[in-house]
Amino acid sequence: MGEEQFCVKKRLRSVPPVRLIVVSFAIVILVGAVLLTLPMASRSGLPTGFIDSLFTATSATCVTGLVAFDTWTHWNLLGQIIIILLIQIGGLGVITFTTGFSILVRRKIGLRDLQLATENTSGDTINIKHLIKIILFFTFFCEMTGTVLLTFRFVPQFGAKGIWIAAFTAISAYCNAGFDILGFLMKDGNLIPYVGDPLVCLTVGGLIVIGGLGFVVISDIYNAKLLPRIHKEKPAHLHFHSTLVLIMTAILIVSGTVLFLVCEYDNTLAGMDFGTKLNASLFQSISARTAGFCTVDIAKEHDFTKIITVILMFIGASPAGTGGGIKTTTFIVLLATVVSVMRGNEETTLLKRRIDQSTVYRALSILSGAAMVLFVATGIILTADPDVNGVDALFEATSGFGTVGLTAGVTQTLSWISKLTVSLTMYIGRVGPVSLGLALTLHRGHRSAGAILPEGKVIVG
Repeated sequence: MGEEQFCVKKRLRSVPPVRLIVVSFAIVILVGAVLLTLPMASRSGLPTGFIDSLFTATSATCVTGLVAFDTWTHWNLLGQIIIILLIQIGGLGVITFTTGFSILVRRKIGLRDLQLATENTSGDTINIKHLIKIILFFTFFCEMTGTVLLTFRFVPQFGAKGIWIAAFTAISAYCNAGFDILGFLMKDGNLIPYVGDPLVCLTVGGLIVIGGLGFVVISDIYNAKLLPRIHKEKPAHLHFHSTLVLIMTAILIVSGTVLFLVCEYDNTLAGMDFGTKLNASLFQSISARTAGFCTVDIAKEHDFTKIITVILMFIGASPAGTGGGIKTTTFIVLLATVVSVMRGNEETTLLKRRIDQSTVYRALSILSGAAMVLFVATGIILTADPDVNGVDALFEATSGFGTVGLTAGVTQTLSWISKLTVSLTMYIGRVGPVSLGLALTLHRGHRSAGAILPEGKVIVG
């Protein structure tokens, strides 16, 4: 038995970290799906079909928010607890969650665990323990703060039940999941009843932004800005990555707010005063990239607004954050590459810095992989559900890939083929198309290592 265990451990050590991360998400999804099929998890006391349970578990673990059923109406307290646990594990990352738990209970952590956590958080092995401690503390601090703030609204409205609603909403918001348990107020209403409520919108919106920034950025802000102030020292400069993330986040939020306000001024925003319109536009701009909460009816939006939302969903959150998409940094690197080529430069430059060529290649790979996934997913949805129009099919596929969770009102009517397709899209969006490709094809060693191949001339453009 001891020899068999040694062989298993040895084989696990030889598996690339990226492959273990991809597999770990799949295992959590499958376990969650099985638990959600149990009769004791639904309000009706009847078992839930496996396809719908798998769809819900995938959406929760991949922090998306697309649902086969209304979360409050279909799932009882146990079902909701299973969903919120999947959201928490998926938001932090399976490896980060388990490694963090080991740190909390003071279990010895091996080098292999540190390598996996490093891969999962985009940190570095030397400081990974410190980073995970910050991640756990900051996550639970934000979720607790959000819960307390939301109880000021929900407890007066719903009594003791409001505490659970506040906690569920806060965790879902910070993890950029978009799940809600407010279906008893309005069918598929999400946060629409609170469109004019600054307390709810700003609290949820703030949690979404913080969760989507990425753990590396949060750690950098803490170490470079907050910690020196506590010790009355001079604040340091943020890392280049953190600066890029913050700039891109601000640009996308502001531009999204303006575009949504202009496009929907006399449509879904009609009848609201200007302050409420601005609040709704800001919230939708924030939520569209990562979270999936909504304060207006997405199904009634103009097609052009949906296309703008698709672009925001496609870009998504930031690396090592709780959202999906190609990531803000990927987008800005691609944009900088295009500008550099148009200027005749051979190297990509950004904010007076030269971007490494391997980073550019990875960004192009992510873009190509994402575009391919969306093309195939949209095609399958249109084929399996011919009643769904092209814009809504693209919207649904992008919402899945970006792990956003916004829907044009077609999710619950999709066929089982389309639901499986969107489930796979959510999974690919969470682990990343390049990571999934590496996990499926990665071999030890590099082919043609050290070999100099003849140059091939190709005409492009």
